[in-house]
Amino acid sequence: MKFSRQTTLRAQASVAGVGVHSGLPVTLTLGPAPVDAGFVFVRTGLEGSDREVQATAEQVIATDFATVLGDRDGPLVSTAEHVLAALRGMGVDNAIIEIDGPEVPIMDGSAAAFVAAIDQAGIVTQPAQRRFIQVLKPISVKIGDSFGEIRPYADGFRAEVEIDFTNPVIGQQSYAFDLNPERFRREVGRARTFGLMCDVARLWSAGYALGASFDNTVVFDEERLLNTEGLRYADECARHKVLDVIGDLALAGLPLLGAYRSVRGGHKLNHAVLTALLADRTAWRVVEGEAARRTTRPVVETGRGIVGGRIAAVYGPDVS
Repeated sequence: MKFSRQTTLRAQASVAGVGVHSGLPVTLTLGPAPVDAGFVFVRTGLEGSDREVQATAEQVIATDFATVLGDRDGPLVSTAEHVLAALRGMGVDNAIIEIDGPEVPIMDGSAAAFVAAIDQAGIVTQPAQRRFIQVLKPISVKIGDSFGEIRPYADGFRAEVEIDFTNPVIGQQSYAFDLNPERFRREVGRARTFGLMCDVARLWSAGYALGASFDNTVVFDEERLLNTEGLRYADECARHKVLDVIGDLALAGLPLLGAYRSVRGGHKLNHAVLTALLADRTAWRVVEGEAARRTTRPVVETGRGIVGGRIAAVYGPDVS
């Protein structure tokens, strides 16, 4: 992990596809943003003026099947996790994300298309120190049989994911990952979303998965993988859960210095752990630039929440 300067995109780059849940066509454009902007979604194509929403935990309004961001007037963009994972995974600090529909396009079910767009746009260094949220003590949350914990970690950000499905084809898998751009590109960014055929009717009746297909989802029945091209990794399901973790925890507003462990988790658990961390004034501090490397006393801001890379009033956890 690089600790020095903030980064943004050199130019704009666009991708187009359909939403995995809405089934609607959508174009998403990544572009430059100023220092300390963080990640900002701009929803275009609405009646009246465009609407903006900061990609922070405070703006999450739903986590049932995807991470949904919105404001007091309702949801603005759903399935935000894959593009956020690509930005955080590739080391981008500040970006404007324009989107002309209600849902980020699913593309091939992974973050690969967003990584390609970042490569096309290019990454440039900005004249400001990168800031981090440094985890100071363990914070854990249990929801049913799911468990999540974030704890101090000296070497950047680490994700440790364990999944355990009754489906015998998926079964138990685990994957541990120390984040850096090249490892993200090679090991996690291409891992696709997955699902079970037995859940399709339930999802459709609830208004979800209307755009899902074998082109954007790894699908299993009780006996086999149904995609004819096979898996990209033997443990692709666990790796995709790591991808989701990186995207969901990007909603901290700043890069995290800590290790996150998830057991049987998902978007709801990731969000619950993040909000519990930010709500505890003794559990984290903000460190700047090269100070993040040192064990001596760094330059620190403490005890308040992070919104869009800025310091803001703390908000409480939602663990329901």
